[in-house]
Amino acid sequence: MPDTTTATTVDLTELSAARGGSRRLTGHLTRPVGAGPWPGVVVVHEALGVNDVMHRQTERLARAGYLVVMPDLFTEGGTVRCLVPTFRAALSGHGRAFHDIEAARTHLTQDPDCTGRIGIIGFCMGGSFALLAGNDGEFDAASVNYGRLPKEPDRALAGSCPVVASYGARDRTLPGAARKLEASLDRLGVVHDVKEYPEAGHSFLNDAEIGPRALRPLMRVAGIRPHPESAVDAWRRIDDFFATHLKAEDQKG
Repeated sequence: MPDTTTATTVDLTELSAARGGSRRLTGHLTRPVGAGPWPGVVVVHEALGVNDVMHRQTERLARAGYLVVMPDLFTEGGTVRCLVPTFRAALSGHGRAFHDIEAARTHLTQDPDCTGRIGIIGFCMGGSFALLAGNDGEFDAASVNYGRLPKEPDRALAGSCPVVASYGARDRTLPGAARKLEASLDRLGVVHDVKEYPEAGHSFLNDAEIGPRALRPLMRVAGIRPHPESAVDAWRRIDDFFATHLKAEDQKG
């Protein structure tokens, strides 16, 4: 099967530092093969950082016709040192990681192969970032995948861009999150598509198990595992939602 994407590492340090973000930041740029321009998507990785699963998610989006950047939020310090403060930022709605995400978005806007329509997608910890980053007016659509909700969702999500969100009913870490998010977006009048999958748990969109092998049995018990059947439908919804809000002909430019 011929390659349909090309991937490169990009230096986002200048853009992030100028915004008060990381003093050193790398990202992974994946572009479709062929002639652009394409809409852009910022991918925010899960709590365990950039891994093969996250790279495959970016490749999937590029094959779908998006110019994709995934900033490595753990560039400066590694996973062990960065995980806790980055997770805190995801829950609080402010912090260095948000500036890093904005640096990735700006990188896309400066690329001549980007149409200017840009979405954001996040998984696990990244889902929380995608949810909160979508309310600053800079993104045109957000895909939130098993992301934790802010303490005051109505206040935090006011003015949000359109949101497509997916959760698993067997996710013991986020009980009732889909229902609470949908209710908040309804009250705020935000365009949305929120769905909870009865047989899925946390990280169900991953195409392989992640984390240290010794911990994987415990992660399965906690409901942290792939669920391919639910993932197929979730990706269909994400593809349709992004196509509507990022690819429509009258929205380009």
